[in-house]
Amino acid sequence: MKSAAVVNYAPTKGAVEIREIEMPSIGEDDVLLEVANVGVCGSDLHQWTADHSWPVNYPVVLGHEFGGHIVETGGRVKGWNAGDRVVSETAAVIDTNNPMSRQGLYNLDPTRKGFGYGVNGAMTRYVKVPARCLHHVPGELGFEQACLTEPCCVAFNAVVENTRLKPGDRVIVLGPGTIGILCAAVAKLCGADVAVVGLETDIHRLNIAKQYGCDVIAGDASAWAKQRDGLGADCVIDAAGTSITLKIALELVRPNGHITKVGWGPQPLGFSLDPLVQKNVTLQGSFSHNWPVWERVIALLASGRLDVRPIIGGVWPISGWHEAFEKMHNGEVVKSVLKPV
Repeated sequence: MKSAAVVNYAPTKGAVEIREIEMPSIGEDDVLLEVANVGVCGSDLHQWTADHSWPVNYPVVLGHEFGGHIVETGGRVKGWNAGDRVVSETAAVIDTNNPMSRQGLYNLDPTRKGFGYGVNGAMTRYVKVPARCLHHVPGELGFEQACLTEPCCVAFNAVVENTRLKPGDRVIVLGPGTIGILCAAVAKLCGADVAVVGLETDIHRLNIAKQYGCDVIAGDASAWAKQRDGLGADCVIDAAGTSITLKIALELVRPNGHITKVGWGPQPLGFSLDPLVQKNVTLQGSFSHNWPVWERVIALLASGRLDVRPIIGGVWPISGWHEAFEKMHNGEVVKSVLKPV
């Protein structure tokens, strides 16, 4: 059986198209998943526009934010059955003997390969998934929301695990994209005062950030940063897809403050890091997530305490992938979702 798939076929701008692909064959430790919904990530857009900074195994089916129903299980798979409602983590290939994997930090295994760039992803009807990647989806959580567990986990890992915010912290989030807004939402859950910062052209997305109880700023955030005591924000979360925002973060953060960088930016910095030293600032990178993060985030989504509905700008069939990509790329919507069947 063949299904339509959104395929990134070359390292050139615009090299994405619909192709018919065969249903994947699964191994003994895999399941075959029928995809209910798949989110469009900023990294999908970066591969489409060919301004990404990671290796891609061309041609590859895009899509790593997904959930659906199990239709088949491999011979060694235990605890999972056909019909189960699940979402999948992104670490499709890991070395289980790598020291990071053995610590439970397989997201930091240097040999890790993810769906949508290293192996075929979920912008199609069926995807092969290692059973170790699966998590149950409660019946009360619809797949249009559940498929966005992955970006919520990116935000949770950045804000909770890697930043460790305290109630009352003043936090600035740079970049009102999916990850930026979700980082702001998680920071609010932690009891922080939060401002989301973007450009004048980001007004629509900034207005969505308001729905999470955040202050929003188009342009210079210096006044907000210094509002409490004149020294700057306790933490700046850099979720923008460009390197220059790190310079802005260094200007906005207080002495002995914290910067967490979660947004990718392949450009050279082109500025001095001396303020990092002078201010005694902690600079923390944050990448991906692991099993306990997923379990907590699913619980938050199912309870409604973390609500992704405000960021969903529409649901498109696979055949409408180009419009879904364009609307995200142009900032018309925060998050596009595709429905393969």
